[in-house]
Amino acid sequence: MLKGFKDFILRGNVVDLAVGVMIGAAFNTLVTALVKDILTPFIAAIFQQPNFSALTFTINGSQFLYGDVLNAIVSFFIVAATIYFFVVLPINKLSARLQKGPPAEATTKQCGECLSSIPAKAKRCAYCTATQQGII
Repeated sequence: MLKGFKDFILRGNVVDLAVGVMIGAAFNTLVTALVKDILTPFIAAIFQQPNFSALTFTINGSQFLYGDVLNAIVSFFIVAATIYFFVVLPINKLSARLQKGPPAEATTKQCGECLSSIPAKAKRCAYCTATQQGII
């Protein structure tokens, strides 16, 4: 019974998932700090109101805290923009830069006589039967 549990815990995907969750938690802390300590005060300096939680309205004695919903919406968009512009976009550019390799070899060439498109390894044109000698 304990051997099965040990095998389960030491399985690669369980360990990978645990590492991913921990990295995600650390990343969440980083993004939250960036949004809360830098971007939200910057937006507050522009729009003169950093916190909408005090915005409410009352109907029949029930108080609706729509300011909290606005805070959540603004925070969501700030976090999404932060992740996109500071993580996704740079990683995509770095990946594209690292994946550039030599250009793919051409699979066709043009016949020098009739200008037909023929396979690159052909020694004779299928259309005009002209001999192909190094013509690309």
